[in-house]
Order: sequence, then structure tokens, then C-alpha cells
Amino acid sequence: MIFPSLTFLVFALVTLSVYWALPHRWQNPFLLAASYVFYGWVHPWFLVLIAATTAAVHLSALGITRHPTQRRRWFWGAVAVNLVLLGFFKYFDFFVANVAATSAAVGWEVPVPVLRVALPVGISFYTFQALSYTVDVYRGQAQARTRFLDVATFVAFFPGLMAGPIMRAGALLPQIERPRRFDAAAVRDALVLIVWGLFKKLVVADSVGVVANKVFALKSPEFFVLWAGVFAFAIQVYADFSAYTDIARGIARWYGFEVPRNFDHPYLATGPADFWRRWNISVSTWFRDYVFLPLAYRLSRRIEAERWLGIDAASWAYIGAMFATMLATGLWHGASWNYVLWGAYHGVLLALARLASSRRRRRRPARSWLGPIQVTGMFLLTGVGWLIFRETDLAQLARHLTMSPIGTSTLDREAGLYLFLLTTLYAWPLWVQDAWAAWRGHDLTAVLDHPGMETGWVRAALQAMLCGLLVAGIYVLRSRAPMDFIYFAF
Repeated sequence: MIFPSLTFLVFALVTLSVYWALPHRWQNPFLLAASYVFYGWVHPWFLVLIAATTAAVHLSALGITRHPTQRRRWFWGAVAVNLVLLGFFKYFDFFVANVAATSAAVGWEVPVPVLRVALPVGISFYTFQALSYTVDVYRGQAQARTRFLDVATFVAFFPGLMAGPIMRAGALLPQIERPRRFDAAAVRDALVLIVWGLFKKLVVADSVGVVANKVFALKSPEFFVLWAGVFAFAIQVYADFSAYTDIARGIARWYGFEVPRNFDHPYLATGPADFWRRWNISVSTWFRDYVFLPLAYRLSRRIEAERWLGIDAASWAYIGAMFATMLATGLWHGASWNYVLWGAYHGVLLALARLASSRRRRRRPARSWLGPIQVTGMFLLTGVGWLIFRETDLAQLARHLTMSPIGTSTLDREAGLYLFLLTTLYAWPLWVQDAWAAWRGHDLTAVLDHPGMETGWVRAALQAMLCGLLVAGIYVLRSRAPMDFIYFAF
């Protein structure tokens, strides 16, 4: 079941009507049932996997709490179960194909099993959400819950089930456990967020996605057409993914839950580290807390030399841990070598940024005129990354990365300019939002939080006008070639 569909509209109206009519003790069982219906609507067998994941982390958390002398066994048992499920369904075909290719390259005919494994939608997201609960209990940062129902609702919470944001136990479980009350103002705020997300998806992302798909479908695009397609994909992936999380946050509010932001104007980033503080925040902080920080700590204890090549040990530990983390981040996105290369590329950018900062002997005061240059430069570097992310054929990727603008045809330049301008035209609402954030320091939607609009008809009227404009825009400008959310593939 997907958000922008008539099926989901009926599902939401029915479940909300029943949900808010129930007392709190029955709301969670109903929410869990609704989440399972939502997730298993097309493929009911997916429910077996999410139930197995839930059972593993629930039993592990109880074992860690009740058997402290064997807590490591309980912890690694849950990690093993979840990673085996994730690895089999997401990476089995990739592993088999690479074994076959490697054996053929050295002249060995190794028989490999032929098995097409379907990738369950959202498995990467709910597996990481479940694992975060186990890790937090193991570290003593969260309490193990005795009620299986609460843990199951936490893992299967449907607004973010398909593509995040990944919630932490410390943020979502207390909301599940405490009573919730219907708040009309929160429902109106959520409606604005949902309609804005639908506009970004149906008008911006799907429209520029047509441009990106047509360019990448070309066998040998020339330089300017290719990079116009990369620009279109950069807009598409941001508008598409942020649209999903906006809709998810709004729907969660309808049920009385608050879900954190997952994007903070990433194309305003001034450097690699700043980009990852702004992009897919729930995943980047997950890797930071559960992969990077423990790995950096271990590496810093093993590196004995104070300085090597003029760089301190802490920076080398940071670089090693960050590079390994970004490789894992790339592989998390999908079972393909281009995702690994994409992660390695961002790891190199982060490492170079760290090396540059470690070699800088004294910090100079920031110059305001450098800001736009840094933002533009980081956007261009991010665009190179999106080319690596989008192109799955490594031979074609190598060709694309080595192309030169010199000697291109007039037709290529004119077609590239046309596609660039067309993408910019569709993306102008995003530019307005980012420009406002750069100028005012907060989101455009925060205008509705002005002190004169806290209560009453003014705020409600402005919200109604904004929703009306967005709905009219969707009706008139929506793409006639609807596409699935990009991150459903991960």
C-alpha cells in the first residue's frame, strides 16, 4: 500500500475513525493490526519477516536484562538473526552473481544456486529500527519492554515502515506507551505537511524523474545532456525521498505521534560533513552512533603514533572509521557495486575534508562571501555522487566520468540547456524553500508559527489557503507518469 493512492485514503479514514474512538489500551493493538494490514496488503508473506525480526529483538532485550552474565550472547543472537534475514533477502542474488563472475574469470565453472529472491519493501529500514532497540538496551540507554505488543508496534509503526525515518526506541516507545489525545491543531499542521509532501512527489519528483529516466536510458548521451540528466536526478531523489518523510511525519501526527525531521535543506550544505548532517538524518545518525563512533574509538586506541605524515592519530582514526562507515552506508542502499562506489566516493570526500581541517594550523574567521561558493561546490560534488549512485553499469559509469565538454555538438549543448531549464522550472518550489531557509534561518512553513497565529481562525485560514493552492497545483501540474518512491528499492 502506498501513500498517494485511493486505497490508502480509505485505509486512513477508516483506521483514524476507529483509532480515536478507542480507549488507549486498545489503540496500540489496533495500530499494530493496521500496520500489519498496511505492510502485508500486497505481499502477506512479508509479515513473517517483520514478525521474526520483532521476536528476535524482543527476546534479546529480555535476555540482556534478565541474564546479565550472558548479555553478549543475547545481543549478538539478535544481531545475527536480523543481519542474516537482511543479508539473504537483500544480497543473496548479488553474492551469487559475483561468485559466478569471479569463478568464470579464473576459468572455474562453479555451480551456483539459481534463486530469485524478492526484496521485501522497507526491510532495510525496519531492520535497523529494530536493531537500534537491541543496541540501546545492551548499552543501557533504553529499558527492555516486557510487553511484546509495544515492541511490535515500535518495529512495525506504519508511517515510516517503508522508507523511514528510522525511529529510536527512546523517542518512539514512550509515545506508544503513554495516552494520546486528539489535537485538532496538530491534525491541521499535519495536513499541510502531507499535502506539501504530495506536491513534492507528484509535481516535482515525478516530473523531473521523467527527464532523468530518459537521459539515463540513452545508450551514449553526450556531455551536456548527461549532466542535465544528473541534475534532474539530484532534484528527483531529494524531492522524492523528502516527500515520503514529510507525508510519513504528517500521518504519524494524525495518530498522535511526533516523528523527527529527516532532511534539513541538504543542498545548502557547505561541505561533506555538513551534507551528511542534513541528508537522510535518521540513517546517517544511525550509522554514526552504531558504526562510526564505536569503530573510531577502537581505532584510536590501536593507533599508537602521535603523528604520521603530519596528521594526528585522532584524525587517522576518524578517516579510517568514516571510510568504513561510508562503505557500509553505500552497501546498505543496495546490492550493486555502484552503491559501494558511491559510499567510497563520499568517504573520500569526508576524509579529504578532515585532512584539510587537520592541516590548517589556525582557524580563520568565516568569510560570508565564501558561503555561496562552498554551497555551489558541494552541490557539484554531490552531483558527481548521484551519477555514481544512478548508473549501475560500471563500464558506462567509467565512460560518463571521463567525458569532456570539449568538442560536443551544438545539439547537445542546446538539448542540455533545455533539460536543465526544464528541471529548474519544476524545482522552483524547492529553490524558494531553500532560499527562505538561507535568508531567514528556518523553514518556510515556520511562517505559520508567528506569535500572532498561535490560535484561532487566522492560522486555520492560512493553512486552508496553502493546502488549496498545493492541491490545485497537484491537479494541474502533476506528472502523468507516476513513479514509485525511489527508496522503496532499499
